[in-house]
Amino acid sequence: MWVVFGLAGARLDPRRRRAWRRAAATVALAYLANQLVKLAVPRERPRLPGLPALIEVGSRRTFPSAHATTSFAGARAYAKLGVPAAPLYALAAALAASRVWLGVHHPSDVVAGAALGTVLAR
Repeated sequence: MWVVFGLAGARLDPRRRRAWRRAAATVALAYLANQLVKLAVPRERPRLPGLPALIEVGSRRTFPSAHATTSFAGARAYAKLGVPAAPLYALAAALAASRVWLGVHHPSDVVAGAALGTVLAR
């Protein structure tokens, strides 16, 4: 979603096309970095007896949350382009928090992902 947003911005704002593409690439790079950290940190997803996760996920690795990483990278990258920061960060926080609510991430996975995405987009 965040990469598509950047590519749409590049299409709709030809004057700043390169900046929009760079911001979208930042989000993609944040995802790649997240996956590399997941390979290095083999933390399993939370399991609560009698309370299964509300969605299925493709991997058992959980640290850090890719949704949080890409969301906060996107929020920071697009805010730099003048998109209002408050709605971007509100969406990023909601997407990140939803991962805990859905039962597929520990809270620390989301915090680490948010920090990673923010730092990478800096």
